Amino acid sequence: MKFQRVVMAILLLAITHTFAGAAVTPEEAARLKSELTPLGAEKAGNKDGTVPAWEGGYTTVWPDYRSGQPRPDPFEAEKPRLTITAQNMQKYADQLSEGVQALLQQFPSYRLDVYPTHRTAAAPQWAYDNTFQNATRGKLVPNASIGPRVEGAYGGIPFPIPRNGAEVMWNHLLAWRGQSFIYDLSTYVVAANHRPVLATAGTVEWQDPYYDQNGTLTSFNGNHWAIKLTTTGPPFRAGEKTLGIDSAETGVQVWQYLVGQRRVRRAPNVQYDTPSFVTSGFSFIDETRLFTGNLDRYEWKLVGKKEMFVPYNTQRFHTKKVDQVLGPLHLNPDHMRWELHRVWVVEAILASGKRHAMPKRRFYLDEDTWNALLSDGWDAKGQLWHVGQVIPLLAPELPGTIVLPYVIYDLLKGGYTASDLFNEQQRQYQAVMQWPESDFTPAALAAEGIR
Repeated sequence: MKFQRVVMAILLLAITHTFAGAAVTPEEAARLKSELTPLGAEKAGNKDGTVPAWEGGYTTVWPDYRSGQPRPDPFEAEKPRLTITAQNMQKYADQLSEGVQALLQQFPSYRLDVYPTHRTAAAPQWAYDNTFQNATRGKLVPNASIGPRVEGAYGGIPFPIPRNGAEVMWNHLLAWRGQSFIYDLSTYVVAANHRPVLATAGTVEWQDPYYDQNGTLTSFNGNHWAIKLTTTGPPFRAGEKTLGIDSAETGVQVWQYLVGQRRVRRAPNVQYDTPSFVTSGFSFIDETRLFTGNLDRYEWKLVGKKEMFVPYNTQRFHTKKVDQVLGPLHLNPDHMRWELHRVWVVEAILASGKRHAMPKRRFYLDEDTWNALLSDGWDAKGQLWHVGQVIPLLAPELPGTIVLPYVIYDLLKGGYTASDLFNEQQRQYQAVMQWPESDFTPAALAAEGIR
């Protein structure tokens, strides 16, 4: 027992040393008001002009537009500047993820239509101000059971000038997406019969106390986000409710109301590589938005930053019907938009003593928003297995970027799942007034769970 305590002490000391001094100096933070954007991206474009300079993002709200309505495409008249297929992919291999290359090789009908790059990312000024303060006060603190947690950050990107992979992933987890919003969703699986099968339909209520504009670091209660899913279909699942909360102290916790049991139960196993009930088990819980959850299962390596082709400004996709965007083998490339952007590359390697069905993963995070846009996952045999993509939606009324829906391809089993589709839905990510904190509790879930 004494030996075990000594080992644990050494491990905690090592973890603490790894994350110590994460906050940057005031001189470094000043770059956020000069050569860096307010969220930490390079403000300048690239040398050949294919990635333009950031000039404040896209914040023009369309006349008579109301949040939640289908969002118009400001770049509708543009044509692709190039198309990438299996035949010419080697020419662009350095700018393609391994997963995208695998899709091109596996499906002759798959292609990337690459359009001119627009750096539309934006956030409210108060989020910029908080990000500037976070740069010199935010830090990671070790937690042996749920992985490194954020301390000293509030209301903005916690680590706009990151030092390691864990900081970058926390920037993704706490990326700006609005404070309180509601949307209707549908999730489909396209597998053996090559036809979309509804896995989940429902309504999501989401709130980010971390981004309460009227709050402060001092008043922040430590709950980063809270989500409530009310399931309306398929019929046998109608009435189910799920509550998820991410707490700075306890990590992600989930409760479920199941109609047959007529009671609310804590669901401690709804995390990590547990098959997702939203996708009928086709993907894992922590593949939500490509990655959601605690960081303790992996060692997070910051590989660096590079220019890559990623989905971006995909307004057109969201205006089409489900059967128009979901092809028999993959998303219909006619309705996708790819652009060249700079991304942070983070590699996740299974930590010692931990387990996960995917012992190696790689994430590609947009430098302007910190959202993961692409992901690759390998199985225990080293085979590329899961390929993830999000389909970002420009929302200038926030202003911000919505990274839904997300798609997970299974290269070994075949097929894919498209989660949180807005297509044909009445409410497409509608900003709403802040709900009372009491609405996101197990007691509230039990009171609502009547069928």
